[in-house]
Amino acid sequence: MRLRKWFIPIVGSISVLVMLLICFPENVAGQIARDAVPVIGAQVFIEPGQTSEEIDNWFRILKENNMPLCRIRMFESYMRKEDGNWDFSLFDDAFEAADKYGIKVLATLFPYTEKTDIGGFKFPRDEAHLSEIENYIQQLVTHFKQYESLYGWVLINEPGSGAVPNDQLAQREYEKWLKGNFPKEETEQGYPILLDLTAQRFLKDYNTWYLEWIANEIRKYDSQNHLHVNNHAIFDLLAEYDFPAWQKFLSSLGGSAHPSWHFGLFGRDEYTLAMSANSEIIRSGSGSLPWIMTEIQGGNNTYSGMAPFCPTAEEITQWLWITIAAESKGGIFWSLNPRASGIEAGEWALLNFQNQPSDRLMAAKQVAAVLSKNAKLFAKAKEIDSGINLLYSRESFWAEKAMANPSTPFYEGRAPGAIMKSMLAYFEAYSEMGVNIGIKEFSEFDFAAENYSGQLLILSNQIAIPSARVSDLENFVAKGGKLIVDGLSAFFDENLHNTMKTKFPFENLFGGNISEFKVVGNLFKISMDKQELPAHLWRGSITLKTAEALAFNDTIPVASRNKFGAGEVVWIPSLVGNGARIQDDHAEFGKWLKSESFNLKDQPVCFGRPLKGMLMKTMKSGKSLLTVIINKSGSIQHVSLDFNHGEMSPELIFSDHASSNSVLSPNLIIHPEETLIIKWN
Repeated sequence: MRLRKWFIPIVGSISVLVMLLICFPENVAGQIARDAVPVIGAQVFIEPGQTSEEIDNWFRILKENNMPLCRIRMFESYMRKEDGNWDFSLFDDAFEAADKYGIKVLATLFPYTEKTDIGGFKFPRDEAHLSEIENYIQQLVTHFKQYESLYGWVLINEPGSGAVPNDQLAQREYEKWLKGNFPKEETEQGYPILLDLTAQRFLKDYNTWYLEWIANEIRKYDSQNHLHVNNHAIFDLLAEYDFPAWQKFLSSLGGSAHPSWHFGLFGRDEYTLAMSANSEIIRSGSGSLPWIMTEIQGGNNTYSGMAPFCPTAEEITQWLWITIAAESKGGIFWSLNPRASGIEAGEWALLNFQNQPSDRLMAAKQVAAVLSKNAKLFAKAKEIDSGINLLYSRESFWAEKAMANPSTPFYEGRAPGAIMKSMLAYFEAYSEMGVNIGIKEFSEFDFAAENYSGQLLILSNQIAIPSARVSDLENFVAKGGKLIVDGLSAFFDENLHNTMKTKFPFENLFGGNISEFKVVGNLFKISMDKQELPAHLWRGSITLKTAEALAFNDTIPVASRNKFGAGEVVWIPSLVGNGARIQDDHAEFGKWLKSESFNLKDQPVCFGRPLKGMLMKTMKSGKSLLTVIINKSGSIQHVSLDFNHGEMSPELIFSDHASSNSVLSPNLIIHPEETLIIKWN
């Protein structure tokens, strides 16, 4: 390692340390920990052609803007020379600058790949390639672990590929995997299994195998520093991610959430809702680990990405606060400075081309300042658990990928993405009530509790549910839980075998079976107790056993309620989630959900009435509540809040609207695109 250019006497070192402690109280390390203050940071993009002075300036800018954490992509192609020797000098400049300004670095492994590969490969090709990566990790970790600024390692940039690679190493690992996971040829009843989900199951395990392999390689040379990974395209690839398995070798979980790449299911006015849902999926997946939004879009995308746009300062503020409200320990922007070449050249940055702060950087700085000022408050803040969770099965998404094809005429329910859209309709409806709602994979929910009174699980169009989950759901309901089921949930089992053709495994729990599904049309109505719920495409008819009918089509039951043990199941075998989303009006849908959500009376705070385009998430810190309220409605909103446990005294912590009213009561005025952070004592 070269001698650090900024070497100073011991007295000067103490002065620098004191200065940093003043700048970043209780969070000098920029750490990602459960009880740490959420931290804002940015990617510093390092590439040949940059001078030491430029690099030093970027780290100075980070410090000046309250950003004590950064990411650096560690390009092997910029370190390893053609003769096999290594030259780390370009990245030494970055780490020396980070040391100088007290910035902690998450270093992203980026082994050699093609020049046009902006995201990096997701799996090695063969044994020789694996050996090359092994050598790269040894060279990288042994050199850079000496820097004080090194905080940890990002194992791979954005794991998740959508398909099993067709190469030598994947085939080798698949053959090994098959020995313990060989697919069945027929069901227990003797029906042939003509389609199966073997490839998708392997891809999930293959992702985990490679990530754990990288983690183990790093640990050969560095037993101390943080290990992290950032999944991406969560609404498309979530079934590929086995988060509980990853928890065994990670220090924290992360994600990439770029609207222009990853939010294709949403319109521009829904990007903050998408960020909230993305955050909830990662929060659940992180388990007991801390999590951080590792990549947030920082600037304009011109020719890269799917949807060209530039975030506003207000959107930057909304995205940061909505992730923090989901217990994120902060966010890292992609990126501080723009890269000079490649498909993303001149894009994505928080700085302009003169290295001056954009309005987006100033917005992030303002959020960081509020976090620093209220360090103790936000360090201990935890999201209020409403007891309401959307439950999904990986098999449902795999089944949709195997079975769904766009139709003519086009019906959303027949196209890939319908399951996620159905779930998101429930998420949006509860958000408009101001109620927190979780999103969990089956393996992330605790089915071993003694009592589920006051808890609600929702299976929204989960078309494939493994037979092993029948007992889990029966246990949940029998012990007092409530289950809402809609759409084609449980149409298939884990082998894409139709469960309703033979003895329906959920017949006892649901209190009936399906007689048939009929295509009705794009939108139709399910009439329930003077409410008409919009539904989409298929209407299921129920043959009742123990359940009571809640709605009819003529004289045929199309919705039911079944008492089971101490709990109950509400079943609407029509796509009411998709219907509400297609209609773009959650009024009746939300009213029905509120009537079925018996636990809403236990929520500490919610909106007095559902508000279209509004979001609220609530945290608890000590004896105080923290509400994050965001107005995406496009107009000024007069908001009343219902407190269910007595009156609360408000204190305005943050507003990004210059003429925002002082908070004097539970009745608020909030402007379009405004974000309010209120502490209630």
